[in-house]
Amino acid sequence: MSTMEEITSTELKQRLDKGDDIQIIDVREDDEVAVGRIPNSVHIPLGQVLNRMDEIDANRETVVYCKMGGRSARAVDALQRSGFEGKLINLKGGIIGWSNEVDPSVPKY
Repeated sequence: MSTMEEITSTELKQRLDKGDDIQIIDVREDDEVAVGRIPNSVHIPLGQVLNRMDEIDANRETVVYCKMGGRSARAVDALQRSGFEGKLINLKGGIIGWSNEVDPSVPKY
């Protein structure tokens, strides 16, 4: 089994600030997204990620996140198993990590 590539919230913020072309996919549920999100992220709940795989641009680097990193890791694994060709990176620590490291205005829940 291949090891999953991960990125920290701090690293992601640095890359976004540099202008790197990264698409961000949020696999949390609707009520979680309502609490707070990473700017410019696309919401595709974990249960829909395989059916909506065509909404993810395989030509762009993709960071996937959830609350703490577990569901997004499952999403990355499922997409890779389903033959998704693009580069997928799991956000270590999820939105909680983002709140801790990058944007404390994002509420923790």
